[in-house]
Amino acid sequence: MNVYKIVTEQICQQLEQGVVPWRKPWKDGVAVSWKTQKPYRGINVFLLPPGEYATFKQIQEHGGRVKKGEKGHLVVFWKWLEKENEETGEIEKFPLLRYYKVFEVNTQAEGVPSRRQKPEQMEETFEHDVIGACEAVIEGYVDAPEIRFAPGEAFYHKVLDYVQCPPLRDFESLSGFYGVLFHELVHSTGHPSRLNRKGIAGRSKFGDEDYSQEELVAELGAAILCAHVGISSERTLQNSASYIQGWLKVLRSDARLVVQAASQAQKACDYILGKDTEEE
Repeated sequence: MNVYKIVTEQICQQLEQGVVPWRKPWKDGVAVSWKTQKPYRGINVFLLPPGEYATFKQIQEHGGRVKKGEKGHLVVFWKWLEKENEETGEIEKFPLLRYYKVFEVNTQAEGVPSRRQKPEQMEETFEHDVIGACEAVIEGYVDAPEIRFAPGEAFYHKVLDYVQCPPLRDFESLSGFYGVLFHELVHSTGHPSRLNRKGIAGRSKFGDEDYSQEELVAELGAAILCAHVGISSERTLQNSASYIQGWLKVLRSDARLVVQAASQAQKACDYILGKDTEEE
């Protein structure tokens, strides 16, 4: 089984259990490398529960051990290979998807101290902090489209380049409001003047492959942005049985879809946040 199929199968297993990986609560933290304390990126964000992860070798080298019976979590990465073009003689690079296994050091290992600083309890001020962090993301989107607030519908108009979202008063929760707004802002990064993504810049239609991938890009991107500001990306509507079954059908028909979409979602979020996209 190739890496794309392994990743897709893990995502599908979560969907079959009624869990939408890109809609899980992020406020408890994100998955980071134990060694560097840097958050995982791309599809790894949705494969790993919150925690600190290290390889079997890293745990051993630091005097620890993996608990008996524990199974490693999948992490994928791109390995760049070089090959000489037979016609031109030039060296060309192309990416190959690979994977390895990691273990959560606090629950799956012993003898390896946590390197993460424990966040202070912020229950009383959480709501105010969330608003500020979310607004900072929106304000930091340097060439953002116009955002219009009107009841009833949320969408990105790719021809006129504007986002419409119901006003905050129409949402039961702050996280629901910002999750919807982030979803539409991620769509907007596909505009030809920005990242020129096929699902937005092309002629995609409802239900076709490009449309499905673009919707997944926006779903994953909204989850990444919610993680960035420390709020839950949960939306009850999006956890319906029909929604889950629909995604199972799409993902099982194309094993590459979720990995490619996660990569595009990461680029979209980096664009909104004003970060240089890192080579995975």
